[in-house]
Parts: sequence; structure tokens; C-alpha cells
Amino acid sequence: MKQKATLKQIAKELNVSVSTVSKALSNSPEISEPTKIRVQEFAKLKNYKPNNIAVNLKSKRSKTIGVIIPNILNPFFAKVFSGIEKGANDKGYNVITCISNESLEKEIHAMEMLSNGTIDGFILSISEETQKEQEFKHFKEAISDDLPIVMFDRISDEVNCDKVIVDDFDSSVHGVNHLIKLKCKNIALLSSIDNLSVGKLRAEGYEKALKDNGYTINNDLIIRTDTPEDFDEKLKTLFEKPVDGIFALDEHASVMAMKAAIKKGIKIPEDLNIIGFADGVWSRRLTPSLSTISQHGPEIGEAAAEMLIRRLEAKEEEEPEYETRVIKTELRQRESTRKL
Repeated sequence: MKQKATLKQIAKELNVSVSTVSKALSNSPEISEPTKIRVQEFAKLKNYKPNNIAVNLKSKRSKTIGVIIPNILNPFFAKVFSGIEKGANDKGYNVITCISNESLEKEIHAMEMLSNGTIDGFILSISEETQKEQEFKHFKEAISDDLPIVMFDRISDEVNCDKVIVDDFDSSVHGVNHLIKLKCKNIALLSSIDNLSVGKLRAEGYEKALKDNGYTINNDLIIRTDTPEDFDEKLKTLFEKPVDGIFALDEHASVMAMKAAIKKGIKIPEDLNIIGFADGVWSRRLTPSLSTISQHGPEIGEAAAEMLIRRLEAKEEEEPEYETRVIKTELRQRESTRKL
């Protein structure tokens, strides 16, 4: 195996100081361009690799971000993660990812495991159980230990930190208004995520749109459950009532409603228009393809990474105020809705 050179060996070979070699390799403006090129080319020839551990100990930073995602099988979280990774890598940061699997205990364990100097800060979306229990102590402790947090999608108003969200409430208003423009009279609300903050906000947007348009809220057309299993059971009776529009708040509700409608022989979109709050691969592969509210996951991830790195690299006296950034969604019309 080719032996790696050290800064001291390179300095001796080139007859310059160790400080000059170090600055040249870090592209410092204090070193002339010819010297930089000479040092960098020689270091490459000698297979020099920087000791990142030593560099990080000196700077008291690991240049690594901890990411905690509730459910990696959810296409939205996968898209957000791709954005986080891109945003972090562009700034020279690495990413360590943990999956909470919607568990408060696993979420706490992941934070404890990474809070030993492994990472500089966290980007996370709160697990289902954490939201249900309203237990946020572990987040507050991390922040008090100088480990900043950026929350995305599922957030808590009780935790003072940077946040990236989508306009869940306004998106629902817009989606339901679109169904109303399509002349839908009996619009069902379907949700298997009613225990999550985003599910509640989307449901509120649905009710607001109906009231603003003079519609009466019909509870017989509303299915709100905490789990896919409960949702599937309640869905069985939905089409016993007249329904010509569906606004689904998550991908499971969207897909299952479409399957149930097709099984009943209902024509989509001629007799039933469906909009789902999801934009995974299944939305495009379904027949007919599903009109969706797209949440721009990669953009959310990049924004979260940018906000965390900005805070990590800010000087103490210039530390930015906490910010909640809202990413606009987009209604993507496909085959499950009629054209206006």
C-alpha cells in the first residue's frame, strides 16, 4: 500500500514551513498562486490525505449533520432526505441518518447516540408517537446543549428552533376549491393521519374551503383515523352515500379510495374527482393517474440544510433569529380530475 505523506514531510521536501503547506492545501489567500499549485501537486503525488479528525477537533466541529426521519418508506421523507444530502454536501458537510419508525423511544435513542460529539446539529421530523404524547423534552435538551435543530413538516410550537413547513392549511383550501370549481357537490375528506399536526391542518383547510363556498359540512363524508388499518375499515361504507369529489390527506387514503371506487365501478374522473395530498411514484403509476398536492420534498430538504448550516457557521454575536420557512405546494393535475 502506498504510504501517505504528512504535512511535515511535504514541508521538508519543498523547503517551506508546515504552516505554508497547511495554508496552501486549504487554498488560503495568504499563499501565492505558484506556491499553492506547487504544494497541492506535490501533496497529490505523495498521496497526502488530511486528518479530518484532527481538523475537526481543532475547530470543535464534526462537519456532520444528524438527520432523523420518521418513516423511510414514505416517498415524501425520501425526497426530503435527498434535498438535505445535496444541501449538506454542497457545503462540505456529511450526513448521518437514523429512522425513528414513528417511535418516541427510538427518536430519543437516536438523539442520545448522536449527541456525543458525532454531529453538529439535527434536522428532523417529529415521530407520530412523539406528537401523540406531546413529549418534546429531548429536543429542548439538545438545543440547550448547543446542538441546534431544524424541524421540517411535523413540527412543535413548543420547541424554539428553525422550522421548514409546507402551507398545509392553504394547500387544502386550494385543493378543495379546485374540486368545487369542477362542480363537485358532495366532497369527502379522507385521512389516515389524523393524529399528526399536518393532518389536522389539512382537515381545517378542507372545512374552511367548504364554509367559504357556502357548503354544509357533512360528517357522513368525513373519514379521519389515526392508522391505515382503521381507515380501511371505515372506507368500506363511504360509497353508500353520494360522493362526487374526494380530497385525501395522505397517500394511503388517496390510493385506497381510488381502488375502492374502481372496484365499485365508479368512473374516474367522469363521476368522481379525486385529489390526494401526496406525490410518490404511485400517484403517477395508478390508472388513472392521481391528481396531487405536491410538497416539493427536495426543496424542503435543501432549505433545512441551508438553515442549519447558516446557524452552525454564524459567529456567536451574529446568531440569526429563529425562522419558520414556508415552502409553497403545487396542485399537479393528472387523470383523476376533469379538466376545467
